[in-house]
Amino acid sequence: MIAISLSDEKIQTAELLTIERIVNHLPVFAAFDQDRITQIAEIVFDLFSEEDGLDALFGLVRDNLPEKLYETAYAMACDVAAADGHIKETELRLLEEIRHELNIDRLHAGAIERAARARHLTT
Repeated sequence: MIAISLSDEKIQTAELLTIERIVNHLPVFAAFDQDRITQIAEIVFDLFSEEDGLDALFGLVRDNLPEKLYETAYAMACDVAAADGHIKETELRLLEEIRHELNIDRLHAGAIERAARARHLTT
C-alpha cells in the first residue's frame, strides 16, 4: 500500500487515509502492530531510492506474506491507488508489476480493479 502511494512521488491525503482505514478495520491486520507502519514506510522510501529497490521490495513481500494473501495485498494496493479518484500512469505500472510478481491471475486482477474503482467513484 505504501509503495503504491509513493509510486507517483507524491503521497496524497486520501491515500494515507485509505491506508489507515484498511489497517484499522480489516481482519488481516487484527494482530498487526500499528507502530510498525512508520518503520515499514521508511523501508519502502529507502528501497525506492535504490536501483534494484523494487526487486528487493517484492522479495520482502514474497518472504513475509503468505501466498494466500497475495490477492488481498493486490486489492489493498488497488484501493490506495484509487483513493484519490485518479490512478496515475506510475500507479498503473506498479500495479501491473505487482500482478506479475505476485502471479495474480489477470481475470481475478480485473475483478479486483473494477471493485476498487466502484468503491472510489464520486458523483
